[in-house]
Amino acid sequence: MEALIALILGTLTACGVYLILRGRTFPVVLGLTFLSYAVNLFLLVMGRLTIGKPPIIMEGVTDYADPLPQALVLTAIVIGFAMTAFVIVLSLKAQAELGNDHVDGKHK
Repeated sequence: MEALIALILGTLTACGVYLILRGRTFPVVLGLTFLSYAVNLFLLVMGRLTIGKPPIIMEGVTDYADPLPQALVLTAIVIGFAMTAFVIVLSLKAQAELGNDHVDGKHK
């Protein structure tokens, strides 16, 4: 199972980096999204998924799930959504002003 998660994380990260290095804005936005997915999965996996355990500490319960990775992933999802929306609006504004969607703004 660890090898599968490592393979998925590596694939998401590699695809994200590859797309970020493209010359147009949409692949860059997609690459940032892939990287945020990889980070979210990494944070969730680091929390050691436990099934059937309560995520809070209660009296009489000695074994519980760690709520911190869940809170971090939830926060990262919200921040990633806001970042994606901002970058899309920024790229649309740049395309409207420059007339193209290249990252450096020089090509037609």
